[in-house]
Amino acid sequence: MTAVPLATVAPGWRVEEFARSLTAAAPATVEAYGRDLAAFVTWAERLGLRAPVDVERTTVRRYLAFLATRGFARRTIARRASALRRYFGWARRVGAVTSDPTAGLSAPRGEGRLPRVLHPDELRTLLDEAGAGGPDGGRDLRDTALLELLYGSGLRVAEAAALDVDDLDLAGRRVRVWGKGGKQRLVPLSEPAVDALQRWLADGRRELATEASPAAAVFLNRRGRRLTPRDARRVLDRRAAAPTHPHALRHTFATHLLDGGADLRVVQELLGHADLATTQRYTHVSKERLRSVFDATHPRA
Repeated sequence: MTAVPLATVAPGWRVEEFARSLTAAAPATVEAYGRDLAAFVTWAERLGLRAPVDVERTTVRRYLAFLATRGFARRTIARRASALRRYFGWARRVGAVTSDPTAGLSAPRGEGRLPRVLHPDELRTLLDEAGAGGPDGGRDLRDTALLELLYGSGLRVAEAAALDVDDLDLAGRRVRVWGKGGKQRLVPLSEPAVDALQRWLADGRRELATEASPAAAVFLNRRGRRLTPRDARRVLDRRAAAPTHPHALRHTFATHLLDGGADLRVVQELLGHADLATTQRYTHVSKERLRSVFDATHPRA
């Protein structure tokens, strides 16, 4: 089932109005809610429902069951249930419904998969070996700077793409990051990241820049525009030996800090997590790594 664009959703659902109400949410979160709600509306209208007031608790249960029978992953179903809770909570506050059909709704939890952590040889391929024969113009300098930043400072890919030159303090080895909900944090820069950023800004950026390029943007794409998260994923597609999502570098950053003895709350602040529980999942990754090392090296494991 493919989600339809928000602009084509019947106005009675007020989905665009709901999306505008999410002022504290990151753009990617707003986009995800929009896709999930548009998919639900498409399904509901096939049943003859034309507005949120037509939706009952049994309707929502039927929808989640429908997703399960269609083979959607538990994680996806849980995310869509979360979007419906947020939407109907808003609908009740603005008077679009008199009761929330998702109140007390139980939905399958996501699989809770542990974050993927890159192996040392994967990191070498991404950060070292790709430029071993000399940088391939501005694009290679940009790619190295981006990847060193994602791994060395644990930025989200959207945060890295949104960076302005004024956000960088290369002399002080730190970067100002605008995270989810517009929250700001200062994150240290590794020495390799500082070196790569200096070479990109001094020698590589002008190769990709055009007259229309945003002067403030740190990273540019091949068209001279600000780099997008999708562009960043293409960088990984070129550099990685196996399929790798940019977020894996952030996972690896956090896990390596904890493996080295960093305090959990320090890692929470560096990652920009609002909830410590989100950061705690990396402690499970470290324990898994500890066990695998023990099993592989101890003679009586």
